[in-house]
Amino acid sequence: MDEFLLVFRRDFQNRENQPSPEQLQEHFQKWHAWYDKMASEDRIVLQRRWDGEGLVVNAQKTVLNGPYAEIKEAIGGAVIIRAANYEEAAEFAKAVPILEFGGNVEIRKAL
Repeated sequence: MDEFLLVFRRDFQNRENQPSPEQLQEHFQKWHAWYDKMASEDRIVLQRRWDGEGLVVNAQKTVLNGPYAEIKEAIGGAVIIRAANYEEAAEFAKAVPILEFGGNVEIRKAL
């Protein structure tokens, strides 16, 4: 088994793209179910969640407020999982609830 980083991103800024409180509750239940399934299969290596704040240091060494200052997309969290290959990691990523709100999952293999 190899280890893969799954990075979860979506638009956390545009008000019209934000779920209602009821949708968020249902969404979090789906996250818990996805995570519990992955944990029960001993797939989870490390899990972290970040808030929407942050800083970006660019090539000119300028410090900017907020991640991805030029675009609205931001990282909402990440997890390192065990999978046989990229294809299996992608299948696990297809079940991540962030996709329901137009988000995406970046997959990287640990070296």
